Amino acid sequence: MRRLRELPSVTGVLIVTLAVVLIAAPSATAGGPTSVLVVSPESAQTASLYYSDEEYGELMRLLGEPDAGDREEPPGLSAASGRQLNVTWLAHDVSPWRVDRVYPDAPRGKEVWIHTATDIRSMNGYWHKAAHPAQVRALFKKLGVLGKPSPEGAAGIPPGAWEPADDSVDAATPTPSGEVRAGTTRPAAAASDDGTDWWWALPGAAAGALLARLWRPRRDEPHQELLDM
Repeated sequence: MRRLRELPSVTGVLIVTLAVVLIAAPSATAGGPTSVLVVSPESAQTASLYYSDEEYGELMRLLGEPDAGDREEPPGLSAASGRQLNVTWLAHDVSPWRVDRVYPDAPRGKEVWIHTATDIRSMNGYWHKAAHPAQVRALFKKLGVLGKPSPEGAAGIPPGAWEPADDSVDAATPTPSGEVRAGTTRPAAAASDDGTDWWWALPGAAAGALLARLWRPRRDEPHQELLDM
């Protein structure tokens, strides 16, 4: 009877423990994009967006899908001499998983060229033209990163030549996986060594400890024995 009297209180503790873990765990273990940083080295201007911002999805849509295009710089682009905008996409606000280098002032008319890299170690990437260059420029203007050159600014660092793959290095770079909203993607969850997986062990540990206490035999309780007749 004593165990039955303790059951409601133990059940209540289990429910509270599970609720606390479920509330706290998503912020620690969520594996998705959280922000993007836009930098104009030449004008020394920056802007940032959170994934819940409308412009976040619009920017990703306008810059296009990664791993599509040509490895070589387009002829006549001269990326080293034009305006360059660096767009760095972050997972957990700290881990880059994609970098776009955007050239809104291409010398050949109204084109906007983009170099997209998801291999953060080598920065190998692909060149492609924006499908809607006017919208790209309008969005960057809205974000305030198309100002005049600043004395405190510097030229952007253009993409280098394609580097051969290094098989000795683990290429487990975060890559997009899972929908955030229509037209946007999100990177896969971070590796299990990021220090957050321990959250999911709490419910099991708490439940095990409490159940062990509930069903542990007590000295003052009578024991039943099965006797052979």
